[in-house]
Amino acid sequence: MKKPEEEASLLEDYVSDSVDHRGSPAAKSSTGGWRSAWFIIGVEVAERFAYFGIACNLINYLTGPLGQSTAAAAVNVNTWSGTASMLPILGAFVADAYLGRYRTILAASLIYILGLGLLTLSASFILTGESEQRVNVSAKPSVSVNILFFCSLYLVAIGQGGHKPCVQAFGADQFDSGDPKEVISRGSFFNWWFLSLSAGISLSIIVVAYVQDNVSWAYGFGIPCLFMVMALVMFLLGNKSYRYPKGNREESSNAFARIGRVFFVAFKNRKLSLEGSGLGQGLLEDGPSEKHSGRLQFLAKAMIAREDGAEPCSGRDVEDAKALVRLIPIWITSVVSTIPYAQFMTFFTKQGVTVDRRILPGLEIPAASLLSFIGVSILISVPFYEHVFLPLARMITKKPFGITMLQRIGVGMVLSSFNMVLAALVETKRLNIAREHGLVDKPDVTVPMSIWWFAPQYLLLGMIDVFSLVGTQEFFYDQVPTELRSIGLSLSLSAMGLSSFLSGLLITVIDWATGRNGGENWFNTNLNRAHVDYFYLLLAAFTAIAFIAFLFISKLYVYRRVDQ
Repeated sequence: MKKPEEEASLLEDYVSDSVDHRGSPAAKSSTGGWRSAWFIIGVEVAERFAYFGIACNLINYLTGPLGQSTAAAAVNVNTWSGTASMLPILGAFVADAYLGRYRTILAASLIYILGLGLLTLSASFILTGESEQRVNVSAKPSVSVNILFFCSLYLVAIGQGGHKPCVQAFGADQFDSGDPKEVISRGSFFNWWFLSLSAGISLSIIVVAYVQDNVSWAYGFGIPCLFMVMALVMFLLGNKSYRYPKGNREESSNAFARIGRVFFVAFKNRKLSLEGSGLGQGLLEDGPSEKHSGRLQFLAKAMIAREDGAEPCSGRDVEDAKALVRLIPIWITSVVSTIPYAQFMTFFTKQGVTVDRRILPGLEIPAASLLSFIGVSILISVPFYEHVFLPLARMITKKPFGITMLQRIGVGMVLSSFNMVLAALVETKRLNIAREHGLVDKPDVTVPMSIWWFAPQYLLLGMIDVFSLVGTQEFFYDQVPTELRSIGLSLSLSAMGLSSFLSGLLITVIDWATGRNGGENWFNTNLNRAHVDYFYLLLAAFTAIAFIAFLFISKLYVYRRVDQ
């Protein structure tokens, strides 16, 4: 017989809640950890290359070959981007409740590839003039080509919706939450994940944007399709090294049911008294959360036994429900504070088109190439954060993680508000130069201002990503029940999605309000007569207000405990 020490050692060599590709207990020596995480990071690098190959220059495609106005194109980009960021909620639900993360990634990849293939086909129709044999090159594409384009574009959004939350959650699943060393590695995983995919994004922006502007839009859409095929192949190559969450489908389905039941039972018991039921606060796992009088106490009524014999909810179910409710205020402030993030693929790019884009004699870069500065900033910021900022923060705070996740998000909010002020100042300078040189009514003439003036706001976007975006993803992954971690990541993505919708709504309302009765339209197609700088200052104010609300909310927030 094995000694108890040997049995304990044997258990430590396996991950309790995961299996390998054969369905056997996942051995730490042959599965998971960084060996499988790098496969998944590689998949995400290829997927981000594909996504940003479409997204980075989309506004120029809409205002160019498709002939849309600047305001209409900006709304369409925001609507598509918002949809692509909201759909991960649906993808995460399908994964957590039905298919599991692995199978959802496979299905989403196939949809993704189909969408990119059809997108390439639609661009080919415009390129070759096969759609209704257009003789007049200035004419807009036919309705059928527009339908094909937008259908394929939203197929890409659907594919991304299933792919994005599941790949990242599946990558984090490769680290054992019961092993302190692997928990620390998981925190680093989110940082290095973001650094690696930023390299893919930067490469995509530099290569694909150049091909789209100087070679062909068909080739520019075809290259992302090829990279998505490569992502699927790479994902399949790592099959034998992955850790697969045990009982994913059954447990996740129960998680939705048991947490939903808390709200239902609490509502039924709303007239009952906790004091009269004999339930003490000591029965609740997350004791500190009850120090704030009355906060979420109504959910504890789900634990009261009714006279009809219905089974009450457990303390764990109630705490999981409370954890989800506590995330709502944080999520709302995240939505408002990320509205500025929607501008870098719309107005930032359109501004870049109007200025001098020569970086060397005879070498002019596409305006969308400036997005590569975000990736460069991230490539610098992540190692700085890991090896300089965190060690200093640990020395000061005496905490193993240096700063809390909410503090990290808050720093990103401050930087975001400052960046909008900076962007407004740069745009004001561009407008002044255009007026000084008599170019207000000459939108096709290059404004004699170097494109390097726009570099700082892109570099700041990279720093904002490292603090706010990565912090939000880690926070929502960590603060939901284990079975719902795909949902947790999708919540962080959906905040960006809703912010894109709100940005589109703001643009529509402001465009109508400022353009009626012959007023100065903030989003005039002639950017030399527009006032995008006013819009940036408005967004800076919104972000500052969201940060003040975030400070108040974060002081009351209580982190949930790790699942028992």
